[in-house]
Amino acid sequence: MTKIATVDALHALYGEPNDASTVKEVDRLTPSYRRLIEASPFLALATVWPEGLDCSPRGDRGAVVRIADDWTLLLPDRRGNNRIDSLLNIVRDPRVALLFLIPGSGTTLRVNGRAHIEVDPALLQSFAVGEAAPRSVIVIAVERVYFQCARAVVRSDLWSPDGRVDPASLPTAGQMLAEVSAGQVGGEAYDQAWPERAAKTLW
Repeated sequence: MTKIATVDALHALYGEPNDASTVKEVDRLTPSYRRLIEASPFLALATVWPEGLDCSPRGDRGAVVRIADDWTLLLPDRRGNNRIDSLLNIVRDPRVALLFLIPGSGTTLRVNGRAHIEVDPALLQSFAVGEAAPRSVIVIAVERVYFQCARAVVRSDLWSPDGRVDPASLPTAGQMLAEVSAGQVGGEAYDQAWPERAAKTLW
């Protein structure tokens, strides 16, 4: 293997990006970028901390974030596994990156910025679904935003029904838990109980 270990070597290998790759990057949400965000029910949230990195899926019914203004996004922290990895990272290092996906579209949107965690009761209640409000809201101050070309989504055939994987061919959550815990956690009972448990704790 031949390792690339310097910035100069990397630039020599790839050359310079074209104008379309650079002019699209701005420091705010343009009208078009707003439309992409409003159409996205899912994003990947990347955070950083002194010991490493984390990337977490976030999804919601409808738009996954609320646009407060051209420089601010609001992301409710919906029910999850209580590991709070992303939140722990944000309170120690505010840098975040978001990748928005839009079902059926090859275009994705990337946002880089800094975040903090809000627990204002009125803000939390504004995100309530029924009687369930999030315990916190991640407030993202936008610093850089740009769309990503569709090549990766096209190559992966991500939205094609023909490209879907049969869930029955994959290990279940219960099986994976049993595997890593020597049978102490998970198993068939976990898988059988999960659909009802998830339905009651989505929000």
